[in-house]
Amino acid sequence: MAKVFTIPVAPDPSKRRAIKRTPDPRYVEGQRLLVEAMTYLAKSDPKNNRDAVNLLSEHFRTRFRMSDHP
Repeated sequence: MAKVFTIPVAPDPSKRRAIKRTPDPRYVEGQRLLVEAMTYLAKSDPKNNRDAVNLLSEHFRTRFRMSDHP
């Protein structure tokens, strides 16, 4: 049976190219609207809207938090 060993190597900062990132206003607006919707649902009727808030929260987490770009 073969074994594979990996040795972690720190990236060399001198070889890294700087990428200028500009936020997409549609992306930022989408995040704001999702947060606003969750806030509204949580304030209006937290008990009955729990499933809706969880659904929006899961969407927010998977669509926006898993990557740093749209």
